[in-house]
Amino acid sequence: MSEPIDPCTGLAAARPRLALVLPGGGARAAYQVGVLKALAELVPAGAPVPFRIISGTSAGAIIGCILAAHAGDFRQGVVMLERFVCSFRVEQVYRADAPSMLRGGLHWLLALLSGGWLARAPRSVLDNGPLRALLERHVNFAHIAQALEQGHLDAVSISASPYHHPESVAFYAAAAAHAQSLGAWPQGVPAELCLDHLMASAAMPFLFPSVRMDGEYYGDGAMRQVAPLATAIHLGADRLLAIGVRPLPVVSRSVVPAGATQEPSFGQIFGFMLDTLFMDAMHVDLERLQRDNLLIAAAGGAVAGMRHIEALQITPREDFGEIAERHAADMPRALRTLLRTMGAANPGGRMLLSYLLFDGAYARELIALGYADALQRRDALQALLSEA
Repeated sequence: MSEPIDPCTGLAAARPRLALVLPGGGARAAYQVGVLKALAELVPAGAPVPFRIISGTSAGAIIGCILAAHAGDFRQGVVMLERFVCSFRVEQVYRADAPSMLRGGLHWLLALLSGGWLARAPRSVLDNGPLRALLERHVNFAHIAQALEQGHLDAVSISASPYHHPESVAFYAAAAAHAQSLGAWPQGVPAELCLDHLMASAAMPFLFPSVRMDGEYYGDGAMRQVAPLATAIHLGADRLLAIGVRPLPVVSRSVVPAGATQEPSFGQIFGFMLDTLFMDAMHVDLERLQRDNLLIAAAGGAVAGMRHIEALQITPREDFGEIAERHAADMPRALRTLLRTMGAANPGGRMLLSYLLFDGAYARELIALGYADALQRRDALQALLSEA
């Protein structure tokens, strides 16, 4: 098959550079694996990843890095991802046993009663030390570097948010040849990616402790991430596949949900905060991208400083809160007690539960949902791959 010809130069045109954008979402990120599983069936066995750029935030960054480490064989990489998320237990991500929960509660109580004199306030509600050990075993940064050197990828990025600056930062590694073509942008930081970047990106506010890097403290990459698609575009993407982990917003207020007249619990408010943190920016950014494309089309395809960027978004059709509620009994008893105290054990608090339920059975159901949703967009996915 011949290469497309650029009508302006008469020379072979460069093929569009496809990027994968994976926003955060805690335990909900298993849905992204389901979409990738369906996508893997559309590429030949043994083929490398179809994405030249992988951009991830929080849990999406973990998924992205594991995939990048297996960039030479896309199907095998997805198999490894599925095994990874389906083997999840809460205890592998954060300490949820009764002694740990009790110590944490007493620490908070002593700090509160003494005004911080007898004990400093804990760094976070939960201790995610087990997550670092888990990622050390499953994320091979040396393999990511090899994938960049061997030409399977052009760039990989991990977003994290410094607590003393107004915007999130994209730490990225790029292939040597590709890096020369990249222009500088304020939020982009070339780096040798490592475990600290992933831990910082996944440090959900209040829940997990911040991570210190280069003398500065970083938290979850979704915080202050105004334009989550911008990193992939700055890294050279012409086409984007964004896999969300929340249904598209519904603006109709004609039907008031059951329980909406009750005062929200702390757990419900916290879950709402996480939902807003992880998802609203991507929907806004996609709408902005569509407006820019219309502007470029109206101008005949030439607008200074702007490029036409095709974007395909896949989001779930079902409420993850309902799915999480069905698996709530699988959580450790001490954690269920904490969530019940916070008011997250009732239907209003299940949103928080859907982010914290790192459980194999829950993950398998989300993978199945992502797989089914992706198959419904099969034609659009095939069109995206055919242009890449």
